[in-house]
Amino acid sequence: MSRPVVFSIVESPTHPKLTALYEELGYEELVLPSMRKAMNALKKQQPDVIVAEFFYAYGTNYSSNHISNLDSLLITLQTYPEYHPKIILVVKKSEQQFVSKLGEHYSDYYNPDYVLIQPVYEQQVRDILAE
Repeated sequence: MSRPVVFSIVESPTHPKLTALYEELGYEELVLPSMRKAMNALKKQQPDVIVAEFFYAYGTNYSSNHISNLDSLLITLQTYPEYHPKIILVVKKSEQQFVSKLGEHYSDYYNPDYVLIQPVYEQQVRDILAE
């Protein structure tokens, strides 16, 4: 039997480093340095858990009507309707208010499972993964 998989999408140094926790709990961690790499990895493997930071798009650095760094990933997940990974968002306290916009924008197929305010502690993620 294969181990459950965690996609850790590490786009900044503030992403929680929880490799030891994942190993202890029997998860295989796949560390991905960008959303683009995560979307490509989804074609080959479907994770049980996705841990990603939320960055609100204040300017026009995101194309179209995207509101964060997560939009493309969420759109890609929509192509796998039978698949529902646990999504853990990590967000700065100053950007917490914008997470609801993401949920409103993608209400048909996105509902954040967990939103953790930085700094994220190992016990918080341990509790989530134990559910």
